[in-house]
Amino acid sequence: MTLIEWLIFFMVIQVIHCLGTWKLYVKAGRQAWEAAVPIYNAVILTKIINRPWWWTILLFIPVINVIMLPVIWVETIRSFGKNSTTDTFLVILTLGFYTYYINYTQDVTYIEDRDLKPRTATGEWVSSIVFAVVAATIVHTYFMQPYTIPTPSLERTLLVGDYLFVSKFHYGARTPMTAVSFPMVHDTIPVVKTKSYLSKPQFPYFRLPGFQKIKRNDIVVFSWPTDTVSKFYTVADKNYYKPIDKKSNYVKRCVGLPGDTLSVVDGYVHINGVKNDLPDRAKLQFSYNVESKGQGFNPKFLRERYNISEKIYRTGDNKYIFVSISDEALEKFKNHPNVAKITRRLAQKGEADGSFPQNKNYDWNVDYFGKLYIPKAGTTAKIDIKSIPLYKRLIEVYEGSEIGIENKITTRGTQVLLNGNPIDSYTFKQDYYWMMGDNRHDSQDARAFGFTPFNHVVGKPVFIWMSIDGNAKGIMNKIRWDRLFTTVSGTGEPKSYFYYFLIALGAWIAFSQYRKRKKSA
Repeated sequence: MTLIEWLIFFMVIQVIHCLGTWKLYVKAGRQAWEAAVPIYNAVILTKIINRPWWWTILLFIPVINVIMLPVIWVETIRSFGKNSTTDTFLVILTLGFYTYYINYTQDVTYIEDRDLKPRTATGEWVSSIVFAVVAATIVHTYFMQPYTIPTPSLERTLLVGDYLFVSKFHYGARTPMTAVSFPMVHDTIPVVKTKSYLSKPQFPYFRLPGFQKIKRNDIVVFSWPTDTVSKFYTVADKNYYKPIDKKSNYVKRCVGLPGDTLSVVDGYVHINGVKNDLPDRAKLQFSYNVESKGQGFNPKFLRERYNISEKIYRTGDNKYIFVSISDEALEKFKNHPNVAKITRRLAQKGEADGSFPQNKNYDWNVDYFGKLYIPKAGTTAKIDIKSIPLYKRLIEVYEGSEIGIENKITTRGTQVLLNGNPIDSYTFKQDYYWMMGDNRHDSQDARAFGFTPFNHVVGKPVFIWMSIDGNAKGIMNKIRWDRLFTTVSGTGEPKSYFYYFLIALGAWIAFSQYRKRKKSA
């Protein structure tokens, strides 16, 4: 929805509210016109129901307002003596329209000094749960979001089974675009495995100010740009529209920034012609052909001794493909008594493998890719029949349909047309990034799906609070204790702050008990 459409929708809601409550305002000692003034009417209503004025703010926070509206409806009718379970059920079931029945047909009396404490244990429990969900949703949406590493694309830096806290405020929190959504879940409601949101209406894209920009080699969580397949659908080979904020979350390393010219040579990223210098915690991994001396390899032993992934495929007699080996592990693995020969797997230059932009005129592959320009907001790029496969999706989708603009790219001979008009250049409206995994032969990254727009950026992983090794036996062995409470960024080996956390927690508990005893005395 556009801003004009949202303004119209907002005014319609105000009219509905006024018509359904103005008599109640009068019975509460207010003026009828106060029910008709946008925002002001919400402030007055919080006074009528004896609730704090800042509840009005919650009504204008996306997702939170969906939780708060039923609370306001219930509080309103209870302020006029409608306390029964039936009344509560009806006002929620009718989406608040039960107030029309009370407003026009019932001779109710305003209860000015209504007891706000729930009358039953169940009511108190429900009230506590509602506001716990509100608080958690605010933190989850605007400050810090938990995230789990599902794939080995950043193996050695982030492991499968790492549980992260992702900062929303580093790059600026993206406000929800989906107006109606189940709180605290992403695109699927657990257990029932069904869609967790309504695709419409949609809020316009907006991002709060951040305190830093994405830097080269930052690890970034983002909404997968080309995700159109929902978990809750079982129909194969069919695409479904997903709003930006409900697309699957990916985590990769940002190796290319807006304005860069990027290429991949021999599997290594080059920026503006210079090989990208990765931080010391980044461990590149490649696939290798390995010939043995006649015996097989024990995957568990390789993982524990050499830190080598268990993705091993036998291709013939004494021949194997090891999917992921880092340089550090390679130096050790060369001395394995069963290794006869080991060589890095490398695609042939000029041999296309279906990499972005999936066009017959581009013979790129995962090891030899580019050159290509990464668009920067406000810059203009040349558009012709050769370059349009690189930027068509950006113009049509990221700067078109996803933000409510109709952009259609067509060609006529060697001429490129935008909405029927010939163009030879295009000025981009937002920044784009190039996201890749350190596991160069086992990563679904930008070489497959292309550019990532800034409006798809979710946040920055900052902290590993738990790490589970799914291959280990026993509960205590499954926890990677040395990774608990470690930072994602930084130099040198990650340092665990778990014991410092335990000390601080123990000190807090001791202080709380001391204060409690002192208060009792």
